[in-house]
Amino acid sequence: MGRHRKHCRVAFWPEIRRFRPVARQHRPAVVLSRAEVEALRLADFAGWQQIPASRRLGVSQSTFQRLLRRARQKVAQALVIGQEIRLEGGEAKMNGFGRGRGGQGGFGAGPGGYCVCTNPKCGYKVPHQAGVPCYQMKCPKCGSSMIREEAASALKNE
Repeated sequence: MGRHRKHCRVAFWPEIRRFRPVARQHRPAVVLSRAEVEALRLADFAGWQQIPASRRLGVSQSTFQRLLRRARQKVAQALVIGQEIRLEGGEAKMNGFGRGRGGQGGFGAGPGGYCVCTNPKCGYKVPHQAGVPCYQMKCPKCGSSMIREEAASALKNE
């Protein structure tokens, strides 16, 4: 009897979960798990070292390294060959957020609040428009994408 798998603690799950090339080709999609996406986010997007990032995920450093290597390999394969990238489940627990408040498992912060520019140098903030996801808006000052204020503060606090 094998050892049971440990669930990773994931703090972020993007609203957009599918990326595909413009030229549609009939190739199988590359699937990244929640843990792989979180490993990529912590190491490559947030710039964390492997030991603190592995503690954040609740796994060993070697497990974190394997997740990161596998995720990078999948993304590189998809970019080189032209495959669709899908972000799907996997064995992970959402850290602090439950499954999220949105219907798709995102932040879904409800009415009110603000959409904030993702460019840290800009800092533009606009009241959220009901029915329009913040990620679909562009900053009028710099043209960068927008993100919900709660999601931006969650990313800053890490």
